[in-house]
Amino acid sequence: MSIIAILQSKPVLIGLHLGFAITGIDAFLWLLGKLKDEGSRKSMIITALIGTAAFIGSWIAGGYYYVVYYGTLVKPIIKSGIAPWAHNIIMETKEHIFLFIIPLAFTILFVTLLEKEEIERLKLRRIAMCLVGAVAVLGLLIGAMGFVISATVRWG
Repeated sequence: MSIIAILQSKPVLIGLHLGFAITGIDAFLWLLGKLKDEGSRKSMIITALIGTAAFIGSWIAGGYYYVVYYGTLVKPIIKSGIAPWAHNIIMETKEHIFLFIIPLAFTILFVTLLEKEEIERLKLRRIAMCLVGAVAVLGLLIGAMGFVISATVRWG
């Protein structure tokens, strides 16, 4: 079996999707601490880059899984099971919330690229902290939604 075939398998795609998402959430939580304690600019940039890249990786792995497997294999099981609302409400909500995370992550990354004096002059530190916290909370919320969706497949 080739490495491409392994990477395209359902368990690996789900694992990559989840692993990247957890890495993104952790990176932004770490960044929140750095912003609060006024950590070094270089470490904040690296942390924001890691978080943004991780969410992009999660989007790619999850998107590929959704297009190749979810729509044809999983969605019909959910829609015909005991909780069809899990797709109609939770999955649709999950998809739309996730679309906001990457632009927010890039916004945060761009703020970390600013000089500290510029951040203070524009009074962006507190706003950036709120955005970072929002990204982490939204990531956790999306994770909970993914759990509900996965559970309906197992129960259905």
